[in-house]
Amino acid sequence: MDHAIADRIYAEFARCFNARDMPGLLDLYEPDAVFVRGPGDHVTGRSAIREALQEFLDTGGNIAFKTRHAVQHGDIAMLSNEYTLEGTGADGKPFTLTGKTAEVLRRQPDGRWLYIIDHPAGAQD
Repeated sequence: MDHAIADRIYAEFARCFNARDMPGLLDLYEPDAVFVRGPGDHVTGRSAIREALQEFLDTGGNIAFKTRHAVQHGDIAMLSNEYTLEGTGADGKPFTLTGKTAEVLRRQPDGRWLYIIDHPAGAQD
């Protein structure tokens, strides 16, 4: 997998996130994907991932990504990005959240790449 493919995956995630398109976001995950919420805290399946992603969507912020790594072995790829989530909090003050992720994706029979593991803080220094 090259960076161009990873960039497209991240662009689709950002498009769905910034449009508050939860069905579109969930379509980027395999049905039994794992989402890591924190150390030792992960959920499995789209229903649980919906709840975890909703917490991010509820911030009302917009997200942007910069690809850090994209490594492929057959139909499996490991990705990492730097993200910036910016918005205005409930208190009216602007906020910026940043981080470095670690994700594993699998190529589907139709050629799409879907998340099987998504760890939003998986590459923090």
